[in-house]
Amino acid sequence: MLKIVILDGYTENPGDLSWDGFEQLGELTVYDRTSLIDQDEIITRIGSTDVVITNKTPISAETINSCPSIQYIGVLATGYNVVDVEAARAKNIPVCNIPTYGTDAVGQFAIALLLEICHHIGHHSNAVFAGRWEACPDWCFWDYPLIELSGKTMGIIGFGSIGQTTGRIAKALGMNIVAYDAYPNEAGQEIAEYVSLEELFAKSDVISLHCPLFPETQGLINRDTIAKMKDGVILLNNSRGPLIVEEDLAEALNSGKVFAAGLDVVSSEPIRSDNPLLKAKNCIITPHISWAPKESRQRLMEVAVSNLKAFIAGDPKNVVN
Repeated sequence: MLKIVILDGYTENPGDLSWDGFEQLGELTVYDRTSLIDQDEIITRIGSTDVVITNKTPISAETINSCPSIQYIGVLATGYNVVDVEAARAKNIPVCNIPTYGTDAVGQFAIALLLEICHHIGHHSNAVFAGRWEACPDWCFWDYPLIELSGKTMGIIGFGSIGQTTGRIAKALGMNIVAYDAYPNEAGQEIAEYVSLEELFAKSDVISLHCPLFPETQGLINRDTIAKMKDGVILLNNSRGPLIVEEDLAEALNSGKVFAAGLDVVSSEPIRSDNPLLKAKNCIITPHISWAPKESRQRLMEVAVSNLKAFIAGDPKNVVN
């Protein structure tokens, strides 16, 4: 019987899902959390396990070399940079990820960030419950500029499935959509006009990031590219934190060049207390939860189990190495 260990299962399944799919495939051990930095703990918990499932716990070359029983590494996420995929390849260990599971959830969340910036619904609801409407001399009040999106232009950088989902929702709100992607496709042309990055920066009232993190996209949003944007642009990012040079964005928020930012990701997670965006004006930050609706996590679980079943059958799927 295969030995299966899940090193950090809590964020995927805090108790509202079931690990039964994995339990049916072998002897399962689930840890809610494993140290991200204690190599000895990671190696000890893997031990003589055949199948390692991780979300954010790193699987380094040292770990792979110290645990010769590993036959398979599954990642409970789309991103797989926590695994040394080359070291795994050298040992003929497939590394399998979950390529699509949260498309609708992440697109919905991007728009939720935008709508919160436009209306500050949470703030105004809290104000009502604090008694401010009851005490108001007028029949209504608002503490922030309220923004209508219809007729404005959204520029989407990275126009794959999530970018296109975001674009469809924004288009339904009456927005004009422009997009930049290294690989334009026909489906995208039905939603957006493909433009160069330079044109996107110049035209967009709202810019939403949905591109992967590669060396060429790291720091894509920086002082120079922000200077090319419209004054008062709104920036959204629920893709990858390092796409943004955070010091430069904080400066632009504080100067008003960028009107507001809605972020679900930052460069180092969990966020550090010295992150400059924590003190920037008009910046909404949520704790990387775009992916986390139960429906989305259930799909992730099903694909993770399916990946392992395919490996056991000798035909591994979603192999990234």
